[in-house]
Amino acid sequence: MGLNILILGASYGSLLGTKLLMAGHDVTLVCRAATADLINDQGTDVRIKLRGEEAHRPIQSGAQPGTLTAQSPGEVDPGAYDMVALAMGEPQYSMEDIRVLLSRIAAAKLPCLSIMNMPPLPYLKRIPGLDTKALEASFNCPEVWADFDPDLVTLCSPDPQAFRLPDHGPNVLHVGLPTNFKAAAFGKPEHTEMLRRIEADIAAITLDGNDVPVKLRVHDSLFVPFAKWSMLLTGNYRCVEPDGVRAIRDAVHGDLSLSRSIYARVDEIVRTLGADTADQVPFEKYAAAANGLLKPSSVARAIDGGTSDVERVDMLVKLIADQLGLGSPLIDAVVETVNSRLTQNQRAAA
Repeated sequence: MGLNILILGASYGSLLGTKLLMAGHDVTLVCRAATADLINDQGTDVRIKLRGEEAHRPIQSGAQPGTLTAQSPGEVDPGAYDMVALAMGEPQYSMEDIRVLLSRIAAAKLPCLSIMNMPPLPYLKRIPGLDTKALEASFNCPEVWADFDPDLVTLCSPDPQAFRLPDHGPNVLHVGLPTNFKAAAFGKPEHTEMLRRIEADIAAITLDGNDVPVKLRVHDSLFVPFAKWSMLLTGNYRCVEPDGVRAIRDAVHGDLSLSRSIYARVDEIVRTLGADTADQVPFEKYAAAANGLLKPSSVARAIDGGTSDVERVDMLVKLIADQLGLGSPLIDAVVETVNSRLTQNQRAAA
């Protein structure tokens, strides 16, 4: 019998949702009412390129063994689910209807798998020695996490890159980089076993006899998902410039020596927290992948579009570095540029 999994976020969340549906599990996507109506009427269409094929394959939810539904936040009954996946951007959790739903999820004691770049505060509480109170300044709404049991929250690095297509509806997702989700274990063994079951079910999926990319990999280490921090600080947040944005490729390769130094510093911060070198991605591998990243990051595009509410992994890393005595002018410069652009946006909106 399949699991029943609730996913908050119908954009990036539909990628994980599709893999779960293909593995025979039932999924509910939480989204705006209009998007929920569209998904309930037409389903989702996630497009993935299989190895050896030139074109992306459309994988439609209605053709899968699992059942997909979509609901607005107020319609959700948390007690009906085995697990929750948190797939919204961190600022979205400050919306009133989402805050109410999060409170109900925390009260239901459901295991939560976060696939945000920004780790939820309860997950950071699982890291020995961290003063999480001092990290709250990097969160848009830290109080929404107050009622969560840290043992019931784990983190999954959202390494696959996917985006909505501008000429299609919000139920269509294009996977540009079909890498794997890397999840840390839960604090409770029974929930980790649930994750490992999902890992095995997804690994067994084939399409016309072909392997389907984007797996779930479960790791014992709490620090495997933090490997992405070096990439985010070196590439994604450095797409933000004082007067515009640039592609990830240009951010990384515009000054390769500087990029290498930032990457190494963030790696050092994560290792000081407790990561093993084996948990991390070599700079050379990331730099090679960045050659194909020809657009600005989503956080840069959002800032350039005028928003003042974005995930602040850059700020989180700075605050952790300062706690560990590893503060760096290189990281501070990234944070200061983002701060400046957000301040400009706030003033423009006032």
